[in-house]
Amino acid sequence: MPIHLRDVTPLALRLGFTAFGGPAAHIAMLRHESVERFEWLTNQRFLDLMGVTNLIPGPNSTEMVMHIGRERAGWKGLVAAGSAFILPAATITLVFAWLYVRYGTTTIGESMLDGTKPVTLAVILQAVWTLGRTSAKSGALIAVTILVATLYLLGINELLLLVSGAALASLMHAIRTTPATMSFLGPGVLGSATTWLATTDSAVAYSGLRLFLGFLKIGGLLYGSGYVLVAFIEGEFVERLGWITEQQLLDAVAVGQFTPGPVFTTATFVGYLTGGFPGAIIATVAIFLPGFIFVAITHRLIDRLLQIAWVRPLLEGINAAAIGLMAGVALALAREAVTGPWTAAIGLVALVLLIRFRVNSALLIVGGGLLGIATTML
Repeated sequence: MPIHLRDVTPLALRLGFTAFGGPAAHIAMLRHESVERFEWLTNQRFLDLMGVTNLIPGPNSTEMVMHIGRERAGWKGLVAAGSAFILPAATITLVFAWLYVRYGTTTIGESMLDGTKPVTLAVILQAVWTLGRTSAKSGALIAVTILVATLYLLGINELLLLVSGAALASLMHAIRTTPATMSFLGPGVLGSATTWLATTDSAVAYSGLRLFLGFLKIGGLLYGSGYVLVAFIEGEFVERLGWITEQQLLDAVAVGQFTPGPVFTTATFVGYLTGGFPGAIIATVAIFLPGFIFVAITHRLIDRLLQIAWVRPLLEGINAAAIGLMAGVALALAREAVTGPWTAAIGLVALVLLIRFRVNSALLIVGGGLLGIATTML
């Protein structure tokens, strides 16, 4: 395969600056660009990559960008795409951290969010519809998608829903074929997600190595959403080490809500609060490093894994559950994003532009943000 770094790097960099709305929105935007706009891969291949990504710890949307980079431009594409996607968010978060320490405020960006949220909703809805049509290969998979979306809205943990969706789809497949295929039940690596190497330290003196190991552990073990990340950071850096306060953690989360790119750059903010600019770099490298390693290992195994009888139904179940999660996120976001006639109009126009005219989703996100700022100023 020819090297296409000039393709994947600018795309990842652009998404790093414009991908607002969390992992579901990031993946939807990535699918729009790589499948629809540039036609680098099919919907089915995108779903396969998404399924494998859901099997490993780390930031799913960032790892999907890495997978696309690896698919398009080899291992250099993996590194370049992942780095290009992370760098803008980490840089913006670092600037906010500096402003926060200097001026004690994180309120910038709220008006911009008012405009980007309905556009983000439209991007997610388009992805749910398109990917859903590809993954809906049986009534059982459709049922898994609907069930997961419903349970997500009822507050059930995302990781539990992914695992349960995969197990349910695989079980139904096994019943239709042969009981022998049921021997896979449950990837063992998922058990490590509940392992937490707790310490009993309190008010521990700052150490760059301790900061690195703390975020390396989080990046290597964490499944789930950015809210799960918050719980891990609280346990390590608020309760065990006492390096930041609850209020500082809440402010770090607030910054993550109105900055683009991966939510894991919350580590950049925490790193700066604890260790200045060196701490920000240490924390950022540590939390994302496991993702690069996991993707490098799993991408080489995807085609081999798909030849194993029980892997395909497992991935189909995970994909059905993942689409259900995206649908649940879209419905939850709708309550917050559509706050009146003008936000409803922005979302509807964005959805039409995406589906009918295939307008670049990144441009629509930027446009929505500018409309939000303009409306506030009027």
